[in-house]
Amino acid sequence: MGEAQSALFPNYARYPFTFVKGEGSRLWDENGKEYLDLMCGLAVTNLGHAPKQVTERLKQQVDTLWHTSNLFHIPGQEKLAQLLVDNSCADAVFFCNSGAEANEAAIKLARRYYQKVVGQPERYEIVTFHMSFHGRTLATLTATGQDKVKDGFAPLPEGFVYAPFNDAEGTEKLISDKTCAIMIEMVQGEGGVNPADPAFVKRIAELCKQHGLLLIIDEIQTGMGRTGKLFAYEHYGIEPDVFTLAKGLGNGIPIGALLGKEKLREAFSAGSHGSTFGGNYLSTAAGIATLETMLAEKLPQRAAELGEYIVSELSRKLAGNPLVQHVRGLGMLIGIQLGGPSADLIAAIHEQGVLVVSAGPNVIRLAPSLLISKEELDRGLETICTVLAKHAAATV
Repeated sequence: MGEAQSALFPNYARYPFTFVKGEGSRLWDENGKEYLDLMCGLAVTNLGHAPKQVTERLKQQVDTLWHTSNLFHIPGQEKLAQLLVDNSCADAVFFCNSGAEANEAAIKLARRYYQKVVGQPERYEIVTFHMSFHGRTLATLTATGQDKVKDGFAPLPEGFVYAPFNDAEGTEKLISDKTCAIMIEMVQGEGGVNPADPAFVKRIAELCKQHGLLLIIDEIQTGMGRTGKLFAYEHYGIEPDVFTLAKGLGNGIPIGALLGKEKLREAFSAGSHGSTFGGNYLSTAAGIATLETMLAEKLPQRAAELGEYIVSELSRKLAGNPLVQHVRGLGMLIGIQLGGPSADLIAAIHEQGVLVVSAGPNVIRLAPSLLISKEELDRGLETICTVLAKHAAATV
């Protein structure tokens, strides 16, 4: 008899580990081996695994109430929304369950704003960027500027055009009478950890004002302190009309959010959009605890300082390594650009008990907890550099 087939669809190419416990920046597998986690569930557990502040809030809520419906008032939604508004440029919040849902909501909001509020139904097209990533729903994978995520899902919905990233002139050429918004990441995470150029972002914001477009910023991976600011748009001196959050917002408890300016409130009138589980008691409890902790402990500032340290240390230690082209990033979202595929190197780093992840085929991505200790961080960086040095020597 052969090995029993899994009851799961095979849509994930999984690493060969099963984790059973987590604490801070450490994970333990089913065999008791300890790992240093420098990927944080793809920039999700920004406070580390099972942080006390979030755990205690969740335990209190689990013993009280899990779910009613969005047909009723949910106090946690109001509190978390107010916290987000008070600490951002937004005026209104819609809660959902994931980044893809938040970006889907942003696309719907942009179209509905022009159709129902502005009265220009012909404006529905959104400009996005090559190598972007916005989600796995039909609309968000179509918005994504990578063909690999679209394979086999045709026909795709119309309404998206793709500009070269960091190319303002190329972007402007795509704006037409049909355009309603420009949707952009401040750092293309899945596209290789590519930060947006400040002059480019400034020009995109100017183009949106000039042509009466909405500026939508996808902060799914960059939000919640990851880049050294609470939200990455703050690095660029601009204010988006819409931005989206998920990943780090609940520190691992599923929650997404769409945030927008006051003028957009009317576009999402009663019955226009919704989510059964969005902003439920458990997810908002996790979000409140996560955001309060982040603000109280000034974790965005810590991420900025440690991020500079990581880039500096990696650049110094990897200088002259023929496998490495350069190191880049923003805050604690770091990419090591290689001259070839990263898969074997990532596997070798995993074998040494340090967890990193790819960002495209040739980039090693680091996204540590914002609370990781300096000692843990140094150990992880040393392991990465040692593995890369050994593989470089073996290829000579």
